[in-house]
Amino acid sequence: MKTTVTTRDVGDVKIVELHGKITIGAGDLQMREAIHAAVNGGATKLVVDMKDVTTIDSSGVGELVGCYTTATNKGAKLKLLNLPPKISDVLTVTQLITVFDVFTNEKEAVASF
Repeated sequence: MKTTVTTRDVGDVKIVELHGKITIGAGDLQMREAIHAAVNGGATKLVVDMKDVTTIDSSGVGELVGCYTTATNKGAKLKLLNLPPKISDVLTVTQLITVFDVFTNEKEAVASF
């Protein structure tokens, strides 16, 4: 399955939707490019919707942390939406779940800014 990334705006919040695998060579770079483009384009409120992510590996987790750091360093906020159980488990085991604001409802995620 090819990894795709789509973006859309809900008010002043940029929603980045990930579809497929976020693994080394498959999706990690697409995610980074989409987040960097949004932040470099002036977005300060980002929600990464992961409901259609099938797999994430250590490279994907590393890119997610890198995107969070890039956004934070540029004055933006990055939040996660709709974590699949496997990804939630990975972030819990690595204790990264405490770093990210995680939501299960898009309206709540958008309103949280």
